[in-house]
Amino acid sequence: MKKTVILGASTNPSRYAYSAASMFYERGFPFVPVGIKKGVLFGQPILDLREKPVIDDVDTITLYIGPENQKEWVDYILSLNPKRIIFNPGTENPELMDLARKKNIAVMQACNLVMLSTGQF
Repeated sequence: MKKTVILGASTNPSRYAYSAASMFYERGFPFVPVGIKKGVLFGQPILDLREKPVIDDVDTITLYIGPENQKEWVDYILSLNPKRIIFNPGTENPELMDLARKKNIAVMQACNLVMLSTGQF
């Protein structure tokens, strides 16, 4: 199964990152929540983004951090060596997309919730 890092994870049920974690959990997809607020999502502790946790075997990073807040995390995101990065609506960042492509990382502008709902993940 594809391990997905949810960057910008939140325990707030009104946030899309929470909904995505819920759908990953319900469908049995392994996920690693990473964010700046502590908490637990469906049995998974949210890792502290500020500590830049080492995560092995990352297939996908799905972004729930806006482009203005991505700048300080670009090197960390790329260091995880994902196979793809999904830019959910509102997270699109042409600079990060270009850097990812240069590292042969697939880039998608898509919505995880739609992808998971329609079996396209």
